Amino acid sequence: MDSETRLKTLRHISTEPNQRTLAQKLGFSIGKTNYVLKALIDKGLVKAERFAQNPNKLGYRYVLTPQGIRERIELTESFIQRKREEYELLQKELEQIAGTAYKNES
Repeated sequence: MDSETRLKTLRHISTEPNQRTLAQKLGFSIGKTNYVLKALIDKGLVKAERFAQNPNKLGYRYVLTPQGIRERIELTESFIQRKREEYELLQKELEQIAGTAYKNES
């Protein structure tokens, strides 16, 4: 599973009441969402808790573990750094294009 999928899932996992709405929010199929959740649980990043008041006992709430919170922070920082580097690269390209265009006009 790539880091973007992990980050996206870790960001939204606590806000969605079930796998179906989480899948819709993430733009994944329910099968992929289930696969991702199981992988995150296996890694110890997420914990599935049953709703005690739920009469059918099929309802789960997904909670980030302390390790999951750390992973989310690290992935977010990495994502921001990648985007910052992309931005700086684009700025340099724009400066080069603008410099070339200015030289051609002279």
